[in-house]
Amino acid sequence: MSQDPSSPVAVGNPFTDYLIAKLRSHPKRIVFTEGEDLRVLRAAERLVAAEAAVPVLLGSRDKIRALAADNGISLKFTNVIEPSKSSDLGLFCQRFAKVERYRNNVAADPADVVSRPHYFGAMMVQYGQADALVGGNQSLPATLFRALIHTIKPLPTVPKMFGIMVLVAPHLQHFGKEGILFMADCGLLPQPTVDQLATITIETGKLARHFLGREPNIALLSHSTKGSAGTEDARKMAAAAALATDKAKEAHLDFNITGEVQADVALDPTASEIKLPDAPHREPADVLVFPNLDAAHISLKLLQHCAGALNYGQILAGLARPCAQVPRTASEETIFGTAAAVGVEAIKYHQLYPDGEV
Repeated sequence: MSQDPSSPVAVGNPFTDYLIAKLRSHPKRIVFTEGEDLRVLRAAERLVAAEAAVPVLLGSRDKIRALAADNGISLKFTNVIEPSKSSDLGLFCQRFAKVERYRNNVAADPADVVSRPHYFGAMMVQYGQADALVGGNQSLPATLFRALIHTIKPLPTVPKMFGIMVLVAPHLQHFGKEGILFMADCGLLPQPTVDQLATITIETGKLARHFLGREPNIALLSHSTKGSAGTEDARKMAAAAALATDKAKEAHLDFNITGEVQADVALDPTASEIKLPDAPHREPADVLVFPNLDAAHISLKLLQHCAGALNYGQILAGLARPCAQVPRTASEETIFGTAAAVGVEAIKYHQLYPDGEV
């Protein structure tokens, strides 16, 4: 894939190349809740240059335009909205106040809440004025999560929102079948229950299938492999794997689910043959489901910072609209790829719900 090095479209990888190719046929409007950020401006310029999306940047119009001009960044085909001055603010306030009355909550000043970029962006996505949302690059995760949970409808099939990270590392051995791993939950549920783990397994498998174009191999991780350690935590992962397998069958999903297994068994076929000699040959897992937030988040940071894996996300599952939270340390590449990922998620959403309702 050769490109002009001066082009804002950077050399991609198998994951982002696939996403951009999909979006060129179905470009989406992606709102960035924290638009006063050079990384966001550069990612937005790349999305436009790739003909993949119409970025919507929230923030001070003057500050964003000055930041773009100072750094030679084009805002062509990029929409900049200052929430407190938007013509949609009044309508969003009415809708927000109506929902609050339905919930028996009394907001002191709907305009004060809705004019906050996270809430305004969430309202845009909820009411069809944008197709997907990316935020968190300049704020604490809880600030974004609060706005999304408060504003966007939940999916009835997912009891609690959770996060999925996509890691790309073609240079590493045993890193999924194609150098891509989907990891969950890396950001929200400290100690997921058996039911929650089963839901995480199914929903992450669906996302992986959507992005990989095939049925994924899924592993529920533990310090134990198939009863090698009889701890309560290991039994929990085994129970979650069994429940997820039943849920997949009920939903007619042909996922290859295994658990509880150690990480080497999940990813290295040689280790799998040694520790599970009677099991059929297995391909490396594409999806890793972790027993708790500590294990997931620590693994994510080690793979990112020590092994050089590119990370995209986290993509938030459990909401009726495609949304993602990126960390404050996110690179331009992470923001770009994450936006492309939720854009492709929006394609799936519009296919599943053509009338815009769940």
